[in-house]
Amino acid sequence: MTIAAEKNPPVKLPNEPTITPQVVAEHGLAPDEYERLLKIMGRTPTMVELGIFSAMWSEHCSYKSSKVWLKKLPTKAPWVIQGPGENAGVIDIGDGQAAVFKMESHNHPSYIEPYQGAATGVGGIMRDVFTMGARPVANLNALRFGDPSHPKTRHLVSGVVAGIGGYGNCMGIPTVGGETNFHAAYNGNILVNAMTVGIAPTDKIFYAAAAGLGNPMVYVGSKTGRDGIHGATMSSTEFNEDSESKRPTVQVGDPFVEKLLLEACLELMATDAIIAIQDMGAAGLTSSSFEMAAKGGLGLEMALDKVPMREEGMNPYELMLSESQERMLIVLKPGREELARKIFEKWELDFAVVGHLTDTERMVLSWHGDIVANIPIPPLVTEAPMYERPWKLTELPATLDAAKVPAPKDWNASLIALMSCPDLASKAWIWHQYDHLILGNTAVRPQDGDAAVVRIAGGHKGLAMTSDCTPRYVQAHPETGGRQAVAEAWRNITATGARPLAVTDNMNFGNPQKPEIMGQFAGAVMGIAEACKALDFPVVSGNVSLYNETEGRPILPTPTIGAVGVIADIGKTVGSRLTKAGLRIVLVGETKGWLGQSLYLREACKREEGAPPPVDLAAERRNGDFVRAQIDARRVAACHDLSDGGLLVGLAEMCIAGGTGMEVAQPAGNGVPSHAFFYGEDQGRYLIATGVADEIVAEARKAGVPAVVIGHSGGTSLVVKDLVSLKLDDIKAAHEGWLPAYMNATE
Repeated sequence: MTIAAEKNPPVKLPNEPTITPQVVAEHGLAPDEYERLLKIMGRTPTMVELGIFSAMWSEHCSYKSSKVWLKKLPTKAPWVIQGPGENAGVIDIGDGQAAVFKMESHNHPSYIEPYQGAATGVGGIMRDVFTMGARPVANLNALRFGDPSHPKTRHLVSGVVAGIGGYGNCMGIPTVGGETNFHAAYNGNILVNAMTVGIAPTDKIFYAAAAGLGNPMVYVGSKTGRDGIHGATMSSTEFNEDSESKRPTVQVGDPFVEKLLLEACLELMATDAIIAIQDMGAAGLTSSSFEMAAKGGLGLEMALDKVPMREEGMNPYELMLSESQERMLIVLKPGREELARKIFEKWELDFAVVGHLTDTERMVLSWHGDIVANIPIPPLVTEAPMYERPWKLTELPATLDAAKVPAPKDWNASLIALMSCPDLASKAWIWHQYDHLILGNTAVRPQDGDAAVVRIAGGHKGLAMTSDCTPRYVQAHPETGGRQAVAEAWRNITATGARPLAVTDNMNFGNPQKPEIMGQFAGAVMGIAEACKALDFPVVSGNVSLYNETEGRPILPTPTIGAVGVIADIGKTVGSRLTKAGLRIVLVGETKGWLGQSLYLREACKREEGAPPPVDLAAERRNGDFVRAQIDARRVAACHDLSDGGLLVGLAEMCIAGGTGMEVAQPAGNGVPSHAFFYGEDQGRYLIATGVADEIVAEARKAGVPAVVIGHSGGTSLVVKDLVSLKLDDIKAAHEGWLPAYMNATE
């Protein structure tokens, strides 16, 4: 099909400004990008057309700096139904069911307006999932805030948490997991990454590709207002001292309307009326309409004056770029308009036929009969800028000699300090504001295990889900940090007994035009790709968030990994809570005492240095498969993967979660300094509480898996021979006390 020539050049709207280099720059287009636009159009664009190109070619929508690297990620497996390129990824979980999931960022909006920024991030990711035909069953989030002493941090934590809870709770979807870290690198640019998981029948997945000449395009949901205009462009630039002025680019959400939209869409999806459906996310009506037409190889004529409007005097530019929430665009089969209208009106939502599909491959927009935009669709996509930006890999730092790191003078005090530091302290203050039990299917709750587990209604299966990243590792060496983020997500799911299936990623980095930042991105992708291949853990969806800088200061590189796994019999699920005396504690995996980039080094020694712990992917696979088999055989009472803080922190977490103490000792002849053995962050390790330790250790030996008994459960204290003796109540008070005290402080 050839693109039809422009028959109807658009008219300028009254009061439309002249396109000048300054206007082009304000739209985020570089001079050479504007020249590319002029070549495509063959004339000067109208303001509406300029706004459309600006949004579609923004970093947020076009992935112009990252696309070349994202192609290196493994995206296929026999169980992958839909990989990257749609609203969300889809995997087959058996029994005619699919899990649909994705993670996405709302970083810049959440810094400017924390409540609405976080709330609309949650609303947007839920729409991505139910647009595919899935009913959301769980939400997760990964949050990174600045130094707790920074004057804005407490305000941002309060607003973001309230926004996430407010939206998710009102939607009736449990928020079951996530992570929260603090570091001064996020002082001027926090990260809010939201993830949703849904369930759909494998034979009822909905896609965005438009089809059928003349088929009607309908707009459903909320009315369009002026909120969120230029949101995608704003999310593709650095912050500066004028960032507060960008408040109008933050969307305003209404979870009660989204709940109605969810039910109306699923009701319509139960009929045969829908050909294609797309939510209006970043760039609103612009991205949704162009993506649907482009994927279908068709054109579209749309009458913007028919779009339901919330405010007086709106113009086509505002309508196309608004990011008002709770809206969908649907291509219907001919003659199904009234069926669809009745469903949406029953749910008290707007419904309007706004256009129809054509064979011109052009987007023709009208306003009260006048053409205001006429754009060829294919080159807007195919000629979008794609950069292979200069990059410089981060060199691996020298290995830190554990013998040169001082041991604690007071072991009890050192453990209390770690358990109460901002990164490791309990986040119960946060998740208590989220309804994590609504729907009644949450089997492993936030405090109970390494990954959340949600029962799939109507059967015995469960879905395990988690989000993970250790930014300090990525900062030190992006390839290792990328590998570790994937490996830890894989371990967290494995520790519940579930089989890890697939990944969604959220790549949060600074300015890609700086070679060292682009090198961080490239290195992280290399590490993620390597780990995903080795662990049969494909990437099925994701999001890239760049320009996370404030006045030239970048965040820590943060490639967050969201992951999903399945367990065939949810009755076999285990958590990390140690609730029974008389069990033996088995350490699975090799401990060399790796202190480089460890929390012990940072918190106790005030040093951030050395190479991060290496990730042996073959050992990860071997150890994890072994642990999962032991859980499946019902030999494991509790399981916990080891990560931040190392072995001693892991032991303490198991004890205080289940209210049962333990006595442990460093194995004789281990040869590792005690502080490195207990605080080192070696990867690929698990703690198992079991009544059949000898059998497990014997089987581990046969499988080539390092495993050693280090102690037993019982009592009300955590005792490490010759080093630590602490009442669980004291550890728990320190662990649970920091965040409430911080949030309740008046200064």
